[in-house]
Amino acid sequence: MLAVDVSPWLRSDAPTSAERLFCHVYGRGKGQAQMIPGWPYSFVAALEPGRTCWTALLDAVRLGPADDATAVTARQLRAVITRLTTAGHWHEGDPNMLIVMDSGYDVTRLAFVLADLPVDVLGRIRSDRVLRLPKPPRLPGTVGRPPKHGPEFALSTPATWPEPAHTTITETTRYRTATASSWDRVHPRLTHRGCWLDHDGALPVIEGTLIRLHVDHLPGDRDPKPVWLWSSTTDATTAEIDRCWQAFLRRFDLEHTFRLARSPPRFSRRFTARQPTAPP
Repeated sequence: MLAVDVSPWLRSDAPTSAERLFCHVYGRGKGQAQMIPGWPYSFVAALEPGRTCWTALLDAVRLGPADDATAVTARQLRAVITRLTTAGHWHEGDPNMLIVMDSGYDVTRLAFVLADLPVDVLGRIRSDRVLRLPKPPRLPGTVGRPPKHGPEFALSTPATWPEPAHTTITETTRYRTATASSWDRVHPRLTHRGCWLDHDGALPVIEGTLIRLHVDHLPGDRDPKPVWLWSSTTDATTAEIDRCWQAFLRRFDLEHTFRLARSPPRFSRRFTARQPTAPP
C-alpha cells in the first residue's frame, strides 16, 4: 500500500526564499486554520498493514507555484512504481499496488492517467459530489443515440441512492461498528474543463466502486459523519471493500510521519533509524 499527501515546510520568516506559496495549516479548534508562507512537498510513502504507525518515505518533490498537485503526483507515482518493480518488490501476477489519498486529489483523473500501471487508486471525495450510475440496458426497439451515463447519484441526497451492491458490518475497538455500503461502476460526468480541457476525442467514462463508510463512534465523542470513498476497482467483492476502507484509515499514519519529521533532532534521528530498508 502506498499513500500520497502534501505537507508544507513553513517558511514564514524567510521572505527572500524563492517560490514560497501560501500553505493551508490546520489549527487547534474549529475555524483555526491558517494560510502561512512555505514550501509544499508531495510525498509518497509505503504503509504497513498491521497495527503500527510507522511508514517508509519513498519520494518527495517540492511543488512550485505553477505546478498542479495531481499532475505532479501522477509523474511521481509512475517513477516510484517503476523503481519498486525494477527492485523486485512487485512481480507479474502479484496483486495490484493500492494507492491511498485524501480529498485534495482528483482521484478519477489519477485512475485514468495511471491505468497502464499495476495499481488500484483509492481516495476520499467530497460529500457534496454528484456522480453518475451506469447507463441502463438498451430496450429492444429503442431509437436514437444511447445514453452515455445513468441516473444521478447525489451523495448528499439519499433519495438518489439505489440499493447498495454490498454492505459489510465490522466491529472495531476504536470506532465500534463500522458499516460500509458500496455501489459498482459509479463515475463522474466529465466536461471539457480544468485538466480535461485539452483532452483529444470523447471524454472517457471512468468507472469505479463508490463506498460509504459510517462508524458509530469517534474519539472525543464527536458526531461521526459518513466518509465517501471512490476506488478504481470495479466488481469489488466484500473483502475488497473492507480492504479499501481499512487501507484509507492506515493513510493517517502518514500524519504521524510528518509530525515526527518536524520534531527536534533527537526524535528525527530515532525516527530515521527505525525506518524499514525496503517497503513492505
